[in-house]
Parts: sequence; C-alpha cells; structure tokens
Amino acid sequence: MPLHALTIFASAFLLFLVQPLIAKQILPWFGGSAAVWSTCLVFFQVMLPLGYAYSDWTTRRLAPRNQVLLHLGLLLGSLAMLPVIADPVWKPQGGEDPGTRILGLLLATIGLPYFLLSTTGPLVQAWCARGAAAPKVYRLFALSNLASLLALVCYPFAIEPWVTTLAQAQAWSAGYVVFVLLCGGAALYSWRRGVATNAGPDLAAEVAAPVRGERAMWVALPLLGTWLLLAITNHIQQNIAAIPFLWLLPLSLYLLSFILCFERAGWYRRWLILPLLALLLLGGGYVLQSNDLTLEIQIATPLYLAVLFVACMFCHGELARRRPAPARLTGYYLCIAMGGAVGGLIVGLLAPLTLDFCYELGAGLVLTALLAAVVLVRVHWLLAVAAVAIAAGCWWFLHLQVAHQRENSIESRRNFYGTLCVKEFGSGDGNRTRRLVHGVILHGEQILGPEGRDEITTYYGHDSGVGLAMAQAPSPKRVGIVGLGTGTLAAYGEPGDVFRFYDINPQVIDIARRQFTFLDDSKAAIDTVLGDARLSLAREPDQHFDLLVVDAFSSDAIPVHLLTAEALAVYLRHLQPEGVIAFHVTNRFLQLAPVVGQLAERHGLEAALIVDDAVRTSLSKTDWVLVTRSRTLLQAPAIVAAATPIEPIAGLRLWTDDYNNLFQILK
Repeated sequence: MPLHALTIFASAFLLFLVQPLIAKQILPWFGGSAAVWSTCLVFFQVMLPLGYAYSDWTTRRLAPRNQVLLHLGLLLGSLAMLPVIADPVWKPQGGEDPGTRILGLLLATIGLPYFLLSTTGPLVQAWCARGAAAPKVYRLFALSNLASLLALVCYPFAIEPWVTTLAQAQAWSAGYVVFVLLCGGAALYSWRRGVATNAGPDLAAEVAAPVRGERAMWVALPLLGTWLLLAITNHIQQNIAAIPFLWLLPLSLYLLSFILCFERAGWYRRWLILPLLALLLLGGGYVLQSNDLTLEIQIATPLYLAVLFVACMFCHGELARRRPAPARLTGYYLCIAMGGAVGGLIVGLLAPLTLDFCYELGAGLVLTALLAAVVLVRVHWLLAVAAVAIAAGCWWFLHLQVAHQRENSIESRRNFYGTLCVKEFGSGDGNRTRRLVHGVILHGEQILGPEGRDEITTYYGHDSGVGLAMAQAPSPKRVGIVGLGTGTLAAYGEPGDVFRFYDINPQVIDIARRQFTFLDDSKAAIDTVLGDARLSLAREPDQHFDLLVVDAFSSDAIPVHLLTAEALAVYLRHLQPEGVIAFHVTNRFLQLAPVVGQLAERHGLEAALIVDDAVRTSLSKTDWVLVTRSRTLLQAPAIVAAATPIEPIAGLRLWTDDYNNLFQILK
C-alpha cells in the first residue's frame, strides 16, 4: 500500500503542477488571454477519460505480463518527450484559430506524459483492489485529490515567485522521471504479488453490473460539478472582478469536495447539504439577474463560491454513495472522467461558440436542481417536487438575466477571447452614447451626435499620459497602437499622420469599424493589423513610430507578455530615436507602473508616471507610464507638471518571458 499510495500522490501532484506550468509557457504566444487557460483545461479534461479508459481496458482485458509490459513500454517511451518545453514552431502566425493550435501544441508537448499520469489513479487502485487493501482503496482517490490541491496551492505561492519558467519545466521533467520509477516499481510489485491478474473479467463478473441508470448518474453528477466549476470561475473573473489568483478559490473548493466525500462517508449528509443547496441555488439565481448585486464583489463572490462548494458536495457526495465494489472501480472512474470532460467541453468550447452572453451559469443552476430532483425521487416524491420548483425558480431568474443583459444592448459577440457587448444609452442625437464592454470593463465610448462623435473619451483625454505624448509628438506623426478597442485614439489623427492599430481579436476590429466611427472619421491614414501585437511587430520591418501606445487589456487583465524585457526590446526596434512608448497601466488590483519603470531602467531609458484624476470631467481616471530614450522630451513643461514618481516595490525582479510574478505586485 505505501508504494501504491506514493505513486498515486506523485502522479496527481505532477498532473496538476504541469497545467499552470505549460499554460504559462504558451501565454506569450497567444496574446495572454484568459481563454488560453480555459482551452488548456479542456485538453486536460479530455485526456483524463482517455487515460481512465486505458486503465479500464488493460485491467479487464490483458494478462498480467502483457499489462505490465505495455505500461512499462509507454512509460519508457514517454521519457522521449522530456523536457516538457513547448516548441516555438507552434507560435501562431496571425488569423488562425488559437484554440485548435493550442490543443495541437499541448498534444505534441505533454500528450503522452500527461496521458500516463492520468492513467495512474484508477490503474494503481485496480491493482490494490485485488489485494488485501481492497476495503480502503477508494481513500486513494481522496489522496490523489489532496495531492492535486497541494500542487494547485504550491504553484503560485511557492514555485512561480522564485523559479523561472524554464527551470520549472526542467524540475517537473526530473520529477516525472521519479514518477516513472515509482510507477514501474508498483507495476512489477503488483505483478509479482499476483495482484494484477488475468482474472480481471472473472472478478468483475462476481459483482453485479450496475444498471444503466446508475451509470448515467456516474456521468451526470461529475458533469454538473465541472460545469459549475468552469461557469462560476468564468463568471467571477469576467463579470465580477478580474482579480489575479481568484481562480484558485473555486478550483480548491472543487477539489476539497472530492477529498471530503471520498475520504470517508461522514462528511456528506443529505439532511444538511440539500437544504443549503436549495437556498444557495435560489440566491445565486437571484443575484445573477440583478444588475446591482452581481457587480458587488463582497456579496457576489462569496455567494457563488458557496454555491460551488455546496453543489460539488452534493454532486460528489452522491457520487461517493454510488461507488461500486472495488472490482468495478475502473469503469466507475471512467464514467466520472467522461462526465467531467463533457462538462468542460460544453462550458469551455461549445458555449462560447453558440451563446452570445454567458448564460451557462444560470443554466447550471437549473440543471443542478433538476439533478437533485432525480436523486430525491427515490427518497420521497414531495422532495422531488420541491426540487423541481427550485429549478423553475432558477429558470425564471435565468430568463430575467437574459432580459437584463439584452437591455440597451445593440450587439453582443463572443469567441475565444471573451464576450464583447455594444450598448447604447440616452436618447436624441446629442445625448446618446455608445459603449464597448468586455466583461465588466469599459473598452471605449463614443458620443453619437454629429458635434460630439470626434470627442476624446474614457482613458485617452488630453491631460492623460497618452494625450500628453500625442501633444509632444512631431507633425506629421507615425503612431502604433497595441489594442484597438473602439479606435478612440484615431480622433487625435491629423492630415499626414499614420495610425497603425494592432489587435488579436477579429471581432474587436469588426465592431470598431461597424458600430463606431472613430476610424472612419479620422484625418489620419488608418491601418489595422490582426494578430497578437508583439508577434506581429516581431515579424514586421521597422515601423519608425514616433509614438507606440501599449493599451491591450483582456477585460481588466493586462497580457503579461507585453510587459517583459523581451517585449520592450521589440518595441524599441520600431521606435524613432526621439520616440515615446506609452504604457497604459491603470489597474484596480495590480501595481504595474514599477514593472514598467524597472524595464525602462534595465534598457537605459527614461520613464515618467502620469496620473490623471480626470477631476470635473466625464473621463476615466488613468495611469500611464511614458518611456523614451530622450530625457529632453520628458522635461516638457506639461509632462513635468503631471509626472509622479514611480514608487519601487522592494525585491521586485525584472519581468522576462521566463519570469514574472503577479503576486508580488498585488495592491
């Protein structure tokens, strides 16, 4: 048992550790979008049932010698993929679907090692189930989830702040070699002890096969757990607050529910969990349709975390109650993995392709209540009716949410990069405004009347850092802008100017041209480039910009790969000797100005922080850092009057593609 337990612990720890590790490697290649993590998660969830299917098939169909030889051969073959470092050949060229490219990259980089790690839990438990440890075998599932939780918590706090990405990949690869030795030893030990026997089908035949309805519950319960995990994580990050590391909480609660429910039966009590679930489902549905409450971080975030935990306790508690005899555990785990994969595919891939708004959380609340009704119909029909009534209430709140989200909305688009919504407010030509919103963050606004449509709005006022930089630029000027939004900065254009916008999202370019007129009305010549700005700039010949504006946000999250030493080197290649780079560093949760200041210092550049409080105006409060080779430019009276010292952060390390640490710059 100790050897098997250690093997399972090591496999689960490495399984969860490689997920943020590999995602961080490829973030700079795909625009730093939060959707990169969602796509990686879908890959991991699809690979998991494949690994479980392998475990189920080998333990039931293969003789012990063939079973061990096959697994040892795959383990040795997987070593050829080490170290797990992504090949630059997978970098996007611009315009292609990033989702499919990420999936191909993951398959080529960590496909076989990840597959074998995912087989370990059910496979080793199956070996234990045929020995003296059979009565305690399901506790190993709790152990594997504990290892996953430890890896999840260790990465952002104990690994990422201290170790470069390359060193992380090398250390993980060394750990995988240790795992191969452990797993190989467990396989040989089990074969020698006669645990992995050819009597797999015969042993299973001694236990009655589960009925079809029971297998359906093995799939449905984990499906809803995963559905709610992804839906609540997306809702909190995109529609409540894009707080760094907040995604750790829902995933930790999800894993904790597995640990509690499978460690021992006493943690799940229907009489306690189901009433709590009913109240929280209705409360979550009510807040979801309330425009005021859904934006209250102090109310909405704890509420949805409570919804997730109690709902997962219900799903995983009922799942644990339905666990079969150990002889059939591989089929049971296969159903669990399939349910999780289907839930992940629905929320992670299907919903963004088919829904214009994020409705999957409301739908998840309804389905959870209906699943509770299915469970309770065997207890008492009145309880089942009550659960159906709760589902009806959640459905009504979902209906109201749809109505509220469509209010004032004239267009909504959704893809890999999130949800874009164009909203219009006011009446009459002079009073109407049109806004582009990404998640909860305003990405641009335009006054629609003929006299105000060229007015500078939101983050780009004349007293902002970028406004002052525009005023200091020569005439005519050549301007590069990373991040299009509504194209507001084009209003600064004068005859003879060239404004070149870079944006990774094709829907942003389409909306900016159709729903807003900044680009068409500009006096400057306008170019738009589709693709990640940093990759596009790296491929292009020198652009000789007088001003380069770095203003790319995914909701409220800055793509980290645009704020590294390597990125600044790319920008400088395209800048005139007297040119300026204007970094938009406004953020509610992160201190980004010291990061940019340190980058400028490393490259021998001058930097000035411009804080515009936008007092007595309708503009937004902004922070911009101006970076230039020319000290004279930053001594202009207007810039000197507005400049604020950049407060350093003690111990802050230079951000590179191989190292960055959001935890260190949290406000």
